[in-house]
Amino acid sequence: MITNSAIAPEITTALQPRKPLDANRYATKKTIAQGMLDIALLTANASQLKYILQIGDKHEFYSLMLGLITTSIILQVIAAAVAIALARMDIENADQSKIIANLGHIVVSCSTISMFLDIVKLGFGFEDAVPVKEHNG
Repeated sequence: MITNSAIAPEITTALQPRKPLDANRYATKKTIAQGMLDIALLTANASQLKYILQIGDKHEFYSLMLGLITTSIILQVIAAAVAIALARMDIENADQSKIIANLGHIVVSCSTISMFLDIVKLGFGFEDAVPVKEHNG
């Protein structure tokens, strides 16, 4: 008989049948995880928006950066709102399956376009726009 407590739980769980995958639970966890990542990206975009507004026209690509950041934020908010609606739906309901699929496509599309905009935005850089403070004296 094995008495090691680190090994014993693995043996007992290996003998028990696996539970079937609960699609609703999986979808909910996936939506929550995606929401956490979206919050992180939204926070980064808000910080970049604040920075670009502080720099103003001193940044060589001010208008482009402002447009990219605001478009990305708008897409993130749309994706989050749709994801919240998805989290409240029953994935096993046949009547809602087509709606759920379409809403899922909307979330993925918004997230993909937002990420593409963020990649383009980073290509124009923030490090070159730091204003140099002059010292008198």
